[in-house]
Amino acid sequence: MNLYSKYFKKYKAPFLTAVFCVALEAVCDLLGPTLMSNIVNTGIEQGSLSKVYYWGALMVLVTMIGACFAVTRNILASKVSQRMGADLRYDLFEKIVHFSELSADKLESGSLITRMTNDTSQITQFVNGIMRIFLKAPITCIGSIVLASLLNFRLSLIIYSVVAVVAILIIVSMQLSYPRFYKLQQAMDKVNSVVQEYLIGVRLVKAFGTYDKETEKFEIANTNLMKKGVSSQMIVTLTSPLITLTVGIGTVIVILMGSKMFVSKLANPGDIAAFTIYMAQILTSLIMITNIFNTFVRTKASTVRIKEVLNSEEDFNHSGEKKELNGDIEFKNVTFAYPSGSGVPAIKDLSFSVKDGQSLAIIGPTGSGKSTIAWLLLRFYDINSGSILINGNDIKRLDIASVRDNISIVPQKPMLFSGSVTDNIRWGNKEASDELIYESVEKAQANFIENMQNGYDSILGSAGVNISGGQKQRLSIARGILKDSSVIILDDATSALDAVTEAKVRENLNPEITKKTVITITQRCGTAMFADKILVMNNGVKVGFGTHAELMQNCEIYQDIYKTQIESSKEV
Repeated sequence: MNLYSKYFKKYKAPFLTAVFCVALEAVCDLLGPTLMSNIVNTGIEQGSLSKVYYWGALMVLVTMIGACFAVTRNILASKVSQRMGADLRYDLFEKIVHFSELSADKLESGSLITRMTNDTSQITQFVNGIMRIFLKAPITCIGSIVLASLLNFRLSLIIYSVVAVVAILIIVSMQLSYPRFYKLQQAMDKVNSVVQEYLIGVRLVKAFGTYDKETEKFEIANTNLMKKGVSSQMIVTLTSPLITLTVGIGTVIVILMGSKMFVSKLANPGDIAAFTIYMAQILTSLIMITNIFNTFVRTKASTVRIKEVLNSEEDFNHSGEKKELNGDIEFKNVTFAYPSGSGVPAIKDLSFSVKDGQSLAIIGPTGSGKSTIAWLLLRFYDINSGSILINGNDIKRLDIASVRDNISIVPQKPMLFSGSVTDNIRWGNKEASDELIYESVEKAQANFIENMQNGYDSILGSAGVNISGGQKQRLSIARGILKDSSVIILDDATSALDAVTEAKVRENLNPEITKKTVITITQRCGTAMFADKILVMNNGVKVGFGTHAELMQNCEIYQDIYKTQIESSKEV
């Protein structure tokens, strides 16, 4: 379906009313020169004051009617374009909310922000222009040509020549403008991305003192945007004066030929005056049409970019079976490579299982595929081969909401939202009572909340910038606990906690107490060794699976990790 068709159907009545008003306004404008011609020919030239009054009054009446139509279409255009813009932004956001991980990987957040703001505004302005002036320009131009032809066909031949030259200029302008405007929007994406990256990492920039580097990155992106802006506007800058010159030359020729025809009794003074006004109207219309096409080119570029978002791949649908699931998890010969990556598998022929109510620790060097296991279990991506089973059911055959409702994840990098502490914790369970919130906070060792100025009502900044890393992690853990799912995944979620606090959190999440399957992704042997089962990963391959005691007997990599982390610390 065309991008605009659904919105046109929704606002069809006011849109067509505005178009009707524009057409009638244009007709009123076109009648002006003809009425003035009558004033000159039948009134002034013949010395009839009554005819001057008659045609003058009629001209004022037509102008007033045209003004009423103009006010009406302005009101309708503003309302419809702004409502359509709001609908488009909503549709874009709804689409982004349902993005698949692949779509999120392809489109940078800076680009998405540009598309939701700048590109949407461009389309809104275009729709407003269509309803206000864009349709008026061609009607006025064509009407002026027709009425001028009826007044004097010989003089109208000059107009045809002028319009032909201007049409060529407009076509050339469009061909040159489109690629430049598309690159302009891409340059704007880059500026937004640079600013966004700086704002996200502002503390790191301050810590490393890399202001000059960040300023240089912005300068490069900003200069590129400026150059692209100059390049795109240069076509418009050159085209408009050429059109004005062409029409101006045409007007001069009309006056010269008109004076000769007047001497030869082939034209009336009123006709020549009306012809001159029509030429002025044609000039205004042609410049407006040029601007219309330039706006159309920019809007076309914005439309293509918005369609890229709306046509992006969505998350897996909810057409599978809806089932009550438990914590039985099994990976069978799973192989997976990130779609937008190098093609090298992040997970290779992985098989393991964990029973409901057991604890599993996944340990291994950086880049060994530990977090990837969590993403696959949540079905953020589909595996290339093998199968993942929950409670004996292949997750590909299950309703995606059933799978994700069954799993609570505490990510490696805690993500908090602007709002109160309670809002952030309750994000894991919107219907949770205050008692359940207090209980999850106690289990997560997040009692620091009570010492905050406004307690649970304290406001957190975006991403929790006004609390420490350890506090963020504990709030994130509390949120994960509150979800009360059969499986809870801690993806290196205690890395910022001290050993005592981590031990208390681990004790509170003991499967024997919670009756949940607890999966802990960690690089700490001291954390992994307490789990019922330990999965050791290296370069995407399982190199060990069993209890701590078993791995100390038969897994060399695990032994190395233990010696490096535990035995070396004892020696110190």
